[in-house]
Amino acid sequence: MDSSGGSSGGGAPTISAVAQGFGAPGAAVAKKAEPASARPGIMFTWLAGSLASCGAVTFTNPFEVVKTRLQLQGELAKSTPNMVKPYHNVVQAFWVIGKNEGLRGLQKGLGPGYMYQIMLNGTRLGFYEPAKGILYRAFTGQSSDSQRPIIPLNVAAGGMCGMAGAALGSPFFLVKTRMQSASNFAAVGFQHNYTSSLDGLRKIWRDGGVRGLYRGMDAAMMRAGAGSSVQLATYDHCKSYISRNLGHRGYDDNSVGTHFLASMITGFFVCMVMNPFDVVSTRMYNQKSSAAGHGGALYKNPLQCFYKTVSTEGFFSLYKGFLAHYLRLGPHTILMFVFVEQIKAFGKKYI
Repeated sequence: MDSSGGSSGGGAPTISAVAQGFGAPGAAVAKKAEPASARPGIMFTWLAGSLASCGAVTFTNPFEVVKTRLQLQGELAKSTPNMVKPYHNVVQAFWVIGKNEGLRGLQKGLGPGYMYQIMLNGTRLGFYEPAKGILYRAFTGQSSDSQRPIIPLNVAAGGMCGMAGAALGSPFFLVKTRMQSASNFAAVGFQHNYTSSLDGLRKIWRDGGVRGLYRGMDAAMMRAGAGSSVQLATYDHCKSYISRNLGHRGYDDNSVGTHFLASMITGFFVCMVMNPFDVVSTRMYNQKSSAAGHGGALYKNPLQCFYKTVSTEGFFSLYKGFLAHYLRLGPHTILMFVFVEQIKAFGKKYI
């Protein structure tokens, strides 16, 4: 779940600025709109979002590995005092993986992670403005440039683009999840043991064809839609509240501190809403194939995964890996902001 925007003077960009200059979702507070002719095209916006998100995930992927393993640990097993848990918390899991598997272990799944970010955030940023324009014309009869922002329509456009991006990137998220769960030291969940991204895609295609590649896509779309809606609806409000109340301490609209606090606060609410979908998505992707070769051996669909997880492990099992998820999301958002701003500045200067 990543957003992007633009501000000047080296500060991190805002969602409002991106909505004017890049077409990113969720601008709840907009100043004078930039003329449509002056906005970057869909291809440049797609490229900017793709490159920025790949830069961000390079630094945050280790927390994704930790989150994946915490979410798979104890899958469909009732917790008992004698249950062996190789991973106790985020810090200990980070240490165990790093000590026994090295940097390569902490960066497992980075290759397909890059491809997933390109599909997800390229689509989110590149097609947000066209989607928003369609919704505005359908519901108001006017273009989005000719009126004040309508938050529900912006959120809907962001959710649609997020779900579309998740669908396109689903095969790569599938391989990423399975590679990140694999461990020779402390294995959790089913072990697929792919030697590379291409090896994973080849084996999935061999065993299940197109249906195999897109197994778990419905759960991923639910995850992306829920996360996008919450993130894009709350970020600007948090930023505005911080700048109004802490502006005298240097936390104005364009300060890095403001964007950092707004992102971390927003990230908490996003994780609260999205983590249950994230757990379900991780388990749907990582499960082994059924004996018949069609569908998964543990879960037929996301609703059954929800039911079996809660009925066996309890409600709070849906929040496994929450802290790792949160520690990944906040920094990822900040890094996305910084990278997108630099790419935008480069584009204005040289393209």
